[in-house]
Amino acid sequence: MAPLASSYRPLIAQSPGCPVNTGGACMCGPRVLGSPSPPPPSSGLSAVNSAVFWGGSQGFSPRLPDSKMAAGQCTSETENLQKNWLREFYQAVHAQKPQFLSLHCQEVGGKNYEASMSHVDKLVKDLLSSDAMKEYNRARVYLDENYKSQENFTALGSFYFLHESLKNVYQYDFRAKKYRKVTGKEIYSDTLESTPMLEKEKFPQEFFPESKSSRKGFIRTRWCITDCAFDLVNIHLFHDASNLIAWESSPSTYSGIRQKALSYVLNSITDHRFEKVPYFVFGDFNFRLDLKSVVETLCAKTTMQTVHATDSNAVEKLIFRESENDRKVVLQVEKKLFDYFNQEVFRDNNGTALLEFDKELSVFKDRLFELDITFPPSYPYSEDSSQGKQYMNTRCPAWCDRILMSHSAKELLLKSENDERIVVYDSIGPNICMGDHKPVFLSFRIAAGAGKRCQHNEKIYQETTL
Repeated sequence: MAPLASSYRPLIAQSPGCPVNTGGACMCGPRVLGSPSPPPPSSGLSAVNSAVFWGGSQGFSPRLPDSKMAAGQCTSETENLQKNWLREFYQAVHAQKPQFLSLHCQEVGGKNYEASMSHVDKLVKDLLSSDAMKEYNRARVYLDENYKSQENFTALGSFYFLHESLKNVYQYDFRAKKYRKVTGKEIYSDTLESTPMLEKEKFPQEFFPESKSSRKGFIRTRWCITDCAFDLVNIHLFHDASNLIAWESSPSTYSGIRQKALSYVLNSITDHRFEKVPYFVFGDFNFRLDLKSVVETLCAKTTMQTVHATDSNAVEKLIFRESENDRKVVLQVEKKLFDYFNQEVFRDNNGTALLEFDKELSVFKDRLFELDITFPPSYPYSEDSSQGKQYMNTRCPAWCDRILMSHSAKELLLKSENDERIVVYDSIGPNICMGDHKPVFLSFRIAAGAGKRCQHNEKIYQETTL
């Protein structure tokens, strides 16, 4: 295939979890798709036709299906979940035809990671050897599987695939401060701390709510494509441990913790150790709606009953009832229960009426940009394979999985021409069980000559392979 000209389309995907782990994407796509191929070349300088990021901003970063063994869940169900997820993933790749594809996963191995890492290995093998991906002749896979090192373990997985039509792609060596040409397919796991081609960090202990350590952190890689440099950051921020605590204040305590952690990441990737380049940050941000405001709006015409624990004065449950209509229960809230009587409010018009309560990104408006959200909240979906559109009643649905970018990265996105929709920000598997998170993706073209060129004084090792 001839290389594309004038622009390239990368595919960025955010996949919460990993088809081998909890939360993610379990898709029942139809047929197994053939190899993706980019559109015909156009005149102009050679460039990448498309990039897709799976995740939350540029690209696609889905959470792969969980391999944890919940009550009543058997191995065959887990395997079917992975097969469905992969089919849906291949379908998206076929539809978007990216030349550069980035897939960010969180919770690799699931919550039962010690017993589930074998599923991760199978997933990686399936991805690298599938017919649907055979035209991607170069790949880099970085899996943080070293769960025995709890002080460093993040359970993050970053996958990068390069189409054969995309020439001269380089990845940055953070130790040598040089770009190295990418050839072949390579997998890195266990001790990623010793890998010079990335930066990985688990958040400092004091960041963790109640000092309870969990698998939260980030992985950063840097790429140079058609002489355009940019960073890709896989991120997993802190969740809401209790709906009751989240409801107490606006903004919630958890929102403040996530704000602190995201600031830490942005400061780290823009400090003075390396040249500053445009960046994309995508993964599971665990952003939640302002719960106090949501409840006040949904339950404006109700009365609230507070239930206290029998052995203490702690609030154990909130019950909101209609003043009339036989005092019908509208909403019940517990630590891990958010049971609203009408889930359609979260699905109608893709839940966009609730976007006014999605406030956590607003404090970063000077540093981060996100395309308009037009898909339903990405979490928490039922993990019942027959309930692809149903939310669980554990949390208030929210857009946890996002693809964000610096304002300089925004300038890399080629603008629409002739009403052609060349930038797509959407979720995958809207009607299919994908695990408790729906993957989101960003597909776009990068104009030739866009962005910051790779520094000439940072010599590219063209003869060195990765």
